Amino acid sequence: MATSAETTATPPKFAIYRAAEAPDIDELNCMEAVGVSDIIAEGIERATAAGANEGNLVKVLFSMPGMSLTYAWFKSGFPLPLHSHNADCLYYIVAGSLKIGTEELGAGDGFFVGSDVPYFYTPGPQGVEVLEFRTADTFDIRFLGKTKAFWDKTVKSLEDVRPNWADERRPFEMPR
Repeated sequence: MATSAETTATPPKFAIYRAAEAPDIDELNCMEAVGVSDIIAEGIERATAAGANEGNLVKVLFSMPGMSLTYAWFKSGFPLPLHSHNADCLYYIVAGSLKIGTEELGAGDGFFVGSDVPYFYTPGPQGVEVLEFRTADTFDIRFLGKTKAFWDKTVKSLEDVRPNWADERRPFEMPR
């Protein structure tokens, strides 16, 4: 897999990636948290303690200068916090469902989020698996929940849905 540390100024003309070899997004340092206040840092710490890391899996499938492809699985009801990135992103739902705003989207649907546009979505009852096509190989994440009350609600939501995750399988693996 090509990563930003392994690439040169000239992008490859052809490359193969294998999902089984995809590193976790945290291993690559390709997404930097910016604008993290003390309240946000404490909120993230509390969310982690409440099981946030058990509710998602994010892998970088492919990365080269100017583009990347990420796979994400969010388990049922995972409270993805309001946030933005400094790169355009096109989302494609592989399996499961999600609710974004008033829209319910399922397998084959998708949505586009422009650079610096705040958003969040909530995975459906079977969770959601998405592919994220970005116009960058490195990008930031800016958490926009700036109050203790916001993070209290996120932590409470994690505590409520976490017990459902123990035996939850990826939506793609579930019988159709």
